[in-house]
Amino acid sequence: MSAALQMTAFGLALLSTLFLLLATCTDCWMVNADDSLEVSHKCRGLWRECVTNMQDGVRTCDQYDSILADHPVKIVVTRTLMITADLLAGLALATLVLGLDCIKLLKEDPCVKLKMCYGAGVILSIGSVLGLVGSVWYAVDVYVERSMLVSHNIFLGVHYDFGWSCWLGMAGSTGCLVASVLLTCCLY
Repeated sequence: MSAALQMTAFGLALLSTLFLLLATCTDCWMVNADDSLEVSHKCRGLWRECVTNMQDGVRTCDQYDSILADHPVKIVVTRTLMITADLLAGLALATLVLGLDCIKLLKEDPCVKLKMCYGAGVILSIGSVLGLVGSVWYAVDVYVERSMLVSHNIFLGVHYDFGWSCWLGMAGSTGCLVASVLLTCCLY
């Protein structure tokens, strides 16, 4: 039972870590259309902003000036939290691989392997919380930005939505949290 639970947690952690990495690297955290005719489709991300012309499908992207330049708080905080979550999830995944029962490293000491799995679960839970906070922080800021435009009657056909990168970040963080619960609570 323990080996099956470990492999399930490993598979879920691997998939969720890939989701977190994709969410961090991709550029569609906030989606808006410039007008009601939907001539263009704009995606804003953590690293650049891309506009797709809906008529011919041509996509152009503008990189943000510099990582060190002044950026909105939502971008800086989300970048920081997502990169930290990626690093912690990767560390947890490496620790979990070494702690799996099917790996021959430290095979003579199962107590150490169990502690490695438990430690991987704790690290994964910290990374998942950081990823959730980063994703939800960005989503709430998008919602507040849209609400401010609506409340000031500046809402002239601009439509803000959460992009697929934001949803991917939330899904990856939630998957990491579930994997950490499997490793910390159910493994003993």
